[in-house]
Amino acid sequence: MVTQFVKRHMLWVGFAAVVLPLAVLLGLQYFWLVDLQRKSAVAETAYLRNYLEAVSSRVEYFYRKQAERALNLPASLFSVAEPKKIEHYFAKKKPEGAKALFVINLVSKDWGGILIFDPKREMFVKSTDARMQQAIFVATAPWKTLAHKGAAIKSSGISVEEKDKQNRIILNPITDDSSKVVGLVGMIVDNDFFRRVVLPQVIKKSLPLFDDAASRQDLRMTVWDGEGHLVLGGKGDKESASEVKGRFAFVFSDWKVALGGGNMTAEEWAQSNFLLNVSLSALLALVLVGGIVLALRTAAREIKLSRMKSDFVSNVSHELRTPIASIRVFGEFLRLGRARTEEKIREYGEYIETESRRLTQLINNILDFSKIESGAKTYRFQPAQIETVVEGVARTLAVSLKHKGFRLDFAPPREPMPAMEIDPDAITQAVSNLVDNAVKYSGDSAEVRVKLARENGTACISVEDHGIGISRDEQGKIFDRFHRVSTGLVHNVKGSGLGLAIVSHIAQAHGGSVTVESEPGQGSTFTIHLPFHPDTAAHDVAETNDHVEDA
Repeated sequence: MVTQFVKRHMLWVGFAAVVLPLAVLLGLQYFWLVDLQRKSAVAETAYLRNYLEAVSSRVEYFYRKQAERALNLPASLFSVAEPKKIEHYFAKKKPEGAKALFVINLVSKDWGGILIFDPKREMFVKSTDARMQQAIFVATAPWKTLAHKGAAIKSSGISVEEKDKQNRIILNPITDDSSKVVGLVGMIVDNDFFRRVVLPQVIKKSLPLFDDAASRQDLRMTVWDGEGHLVLGGKGDKESASEVKGRFAFVFSDWKVALGGGNMTAEEWAQSNFLLNVSLSALLALVLVGGIVLALRTAAREIKLSRMKSDFVSNVSHELRTPIASIRVFGEFLRLGRARTEEKIREYGEYIETESRRLTQLINNILDFSKIESGAKTYRFQPAQIETVVEGVARTLAVSLKHKGFRLDFAPPREPMPAMEIDPDAITQAVSNLVDNAVKYSGDSAEVRVKLARENGTACISVEDHGIGISRDEQGKIFDRFHRVSTGLVHNVKGSGLGLAIVSHIAQAHGGSVTVESEPGQGSTFTIHLPFHPDTAAHDVAETNDHVEDA
């Protein structure tokens, strides 16, 4: 039972064998993508946070480097009143990003308090900026107290004082060998230089540490100053528009920094990638399923065609045996002298002639179809009277059908038709096939009518019967090779399934067509439409071969 079921439904079994594993893989891939979406959001957030920390670290590195380069004065310079040496030292170092440098000697009062160095003029100047002086006083006051007490400090290093946002100070206390503070050296940061030069450079140089700069052009850095004013970034000033937020660690610690991936958060970016991957997987699955369906459809068509060919061989074998058997029987009757009267001899002779014509027609159909399939079928067009050809076929067939109890009537056109470029033998074969088809499926009716008429510039050859008819679903298939109408009568009537396909090819070779009008139980009318114009009648037959092969 199982084996027979598999054999009958082999294509569906193959389809299921491919689709079911594909569905399982798609299901697993979906869960993998869901997990990847979650992890991608976490990874994207970590990526952005690391990038933000790299920017902050580069800002700190820049200002520490400038401070360590310019503010590390020897303690020996504070024991003597030689500010010119310090002025020369500052001029030689030329720190970037400094609005001013200053130095305070805590062990000698000969300097006269705070010395302010102008980097542009490369000399000490007398400052008139009271706010700057106030900022320096506030930043250095604790260290002055320590020096006044003579207290020793365990370690000293660069520190930042940002109470005055316009005068941010990087301060370096100078200690002697006994760890006592002997002087203070500081740098007042240039806010505008940081905004214009330092910040864009560190942002640009930080990205290659984590990714290919060209691949993450969607990243957007946004910076606000301590008062909430937008310093760098888009037109908007809402912090919520960015993904990861932070502050600078060393200087400008009150400034807020945010980093986002374009207009999307990490979750939105992960979801976008998830939807893209799912869409691509679904599309590929659809393409694969479509390919499988087409392959199975082609295989089904080939199996169907193979089955039809098998039926064709069986039907043709029967069709050949029947006339051959009749010819042999009536030939033996004549040989054995069973026909003693001239009437009997004539009767047996007519049977032999009729069956011979039937056998000839079947063989011609098979040979013609073979030529059509190979593209070797040719037609000999010549001027001829279509009326004479059709009438001759009808008259000949009427005689042979009379012995089978059928009556074939011919209805000529009302007016004579002009000569046409046709192949008389092909037209004869086409009409014979239609009449033979009508006789086979006439059922209880024994009347067939052949009609020739002129309609809209075409010659219309119609063959009408009153038999079983053809359903509308079948009418589009009956001109296909090997196709036979799926009714109960087909099982009782043998045929090759080639007759109508050959009729269609002949009609197209003449530049015309063949149509059918039928209702189940009401009979059928097949009509060959042939144009009168010779240019449309005689054309390359190769064009019509493709139609029959594709049918």
